[in-house]
Amino acid sequence: MSNDATEANNATEANNATEANNATEANNATEANNATVTTQTEKQSGTPEVRDTVYIGKKPLMAYVTSALIQLANVPSVTIKARGMSIGRAVDVSQIISRKTENAGYGIGTIKLDSEALESQDGRTRNVSTIEIQINRN
Repeated sequence: MSNDATEANNATEANNATEANNATEANNATEANNATVTTQTEKQSGTPEVRDTVYIGKKPLMAYVTSALIQLANVPSVTIKARGMSIGRAVDVSQIISRKTENAGYGIGTIKLDSEALESQDGRTRNVSTIEIQINRN
């Protein structure tokens, strides 16, 4: 009889533990859903973000051109920023916008060259060149 009582006790404890885990998981899921809803509500109710900067990376060239043109439809000027090996691509993006869309009235404004001191993975400090090209709607 002691084996039957032990097995019944273990089964009851396992059920209680499972129910507690399920309740905790449901509670956590509810909290996560509430956080998501709050975040989305804050974004919807807040003022719209003005995005006037395009950061150049490794995507195809025309992706950045399209992004800049879409932003130029909403704001009077857009800044194209790049650093390191992406500087050439940033220059290409600005040239495509200014040359191919001359009739639309976009032109290159100020160009700012700079360098940033970054710490590499091995702990050394190295300088990385940066560029900012402003494109204006005329």
